Amino acid sequence: MPFFDGAKLKKKPLVEGVTIRPMWGDKVMMVIVDIADGAVVPTHDHPHEQTGTVLRGRMELTIGSEKRVVSQGEFYVIPGGVKHAARPVGGPCQALDIFAPPREEYKADVVKLPGQKQ
Repeated sequence: MPFFDGAKLKKKPLVEGVTIRPMWGDKVMMVIVDIADGAVVPTHDHPHEQTGTVLRGRMELTIGSEKRVVSQGEFYVIPGGVKHAARPVGGPCQALDIFAPPREEYKADVVKLPGQKQ
């Protein structure tokens, strides 16, 4: 299927206060990430290269040893295997993350970050 309606994509909880809406092809995956005010995407890493942009709001993004507040229209690149974390700043935020290759665990009905307890 070449077309997706973001409003109709199934929301999947990632961690408390964070939901994702993934869509994917053979070699790339796009994920709309909604982070509620006060929620945190915990420090984690994965072998996938990840790029992204903030669609709404602002978030503090830590990539390796660097930390920065990223706002709407700014972009980021996270190499595979590099630890990273995120949290919203000043209210909820929404980002679009792009992964290559697609994250198989994000295709499941219940998504768990690597190292997260079942």
